[in-house]
Amino acid sequence: MSVTKADVTAALERINLPDGRSLVAHDFLRALTVEGGVVRFVIEAPDPDTARSMGPLRDAAEKVVSELAGVTQVSVALTAHGPAQKPSTPPPSLKIGGHPKPQEGPSKPSGVQRIVAIGSGKGGVGKSTISTNLAVALARQGRKVGLLDADIYGPSIPRMMGVNKRPASPDGKTIIPLHAHGVTLMSIGFMMEEGKATIWRGPMLMGALQQMLGQVEWGELDVLLVDLPPGTGDVQLTLCTKSELSGAIVVSTPQDVALIDARKALDMFATLKTPVLGLIENMSMFVCPDCGSEHQIFGQGGVAAEADKMGVPLLGTLPIDLETRLAGDGGTPVAAGDGAMAQAYARIAEGLIKGGMA
Repeated sequence: MSVTKADVTAALERINLPDGRSLVAHDFLRALTVEGGVVRFVIEAPDPDTARSMGPLRDAAEKVVSELAGVTQVSVALTAHGPAQKPSTPPPSLKIGGHPKPQEGPSKPSGVQRIVAIGSGKGGVGKSTISTNLAVALARQGRKVGLLDADIYGPSIPRMMGVNKRPASPDGKTIIPLHAHGVTLMSIGFMMEEGKATIWRGPMLMGALQQMLGQVEWGELDVLLVDLPPGTGDVQLTLCTKSELSGAIVVSTPQDVALIDARKALDMFATLKTPVLGLIENMSMFVCPDCGSEHQIFGQGGVAAEADKMGVPLLGTLPIDLETRLAGDGGTPVAAGDGAMAQAYARIAEGLIKGGMA
């Protein structure tokens, strides 16, 4: 079956910019030609600065078109229409991480409808992987999504989202967030030299979190996901007491050791009067790529039983998956694609939207 221009345009309508509108809706698509199985088109950004940030979007467009039936080759050019924008003032060198400023009470950034924390009792359960992919999955379903990497000591969102640049600031105070895969992003990792350890005491952590919530121009968002560090420490306490949290999602593996710590996270949220929106079981099983047999490496059903005991939803179960790991390391979350794992994240996102949680 031969591919048509209509097929290509329909595929590109699934590639969204941070505001939730597609490449086609923004009228960025130019010079589309289809000759047999060879597809060529141009993505024309409004200015060179915008074009420089659209590399991941160009790659996503190339990928989605290459997966169409009948396509044998894809050529995508990324260009800019207007002159470069004037350079902005570098961000506050980042006096990020001082003592927190006093607040009268819990608050949330202007324009942000909901703040949802994603936490875990222990590290290594895939919390950041789930945060990035859930953010992308929500964005692909038309939500305006922000993602704040609050894992101060181990920020991994920059790598997983394929972004490695420093945010700008128009006045040395306000911080302009970055964008990738339709998601608005902020991470302490954007501010620190790669490989440099963050050696901060509690007050500096709390000050940094307060700044990344309050000084960042998040814009209009349906939901801001906050990827928490593991455990029940200063960052969690600050977020739950100083921000208007809509709720929290707890991630765990089915392993008994992980569930022990997940229960502590659940107890922390209950103590701080933060509603738990649901649990996600990660690494629920491993499907052998050679024979297709399933193996419950970390046990089976532990998170589902805990969710039932707590009276909260089990939002989803996710297997151990090589593609997910490769995609995260490569900077394009697996939820940005169309495979089985992308569909799994899409189902979780759909459940959150239907439940009014995102």
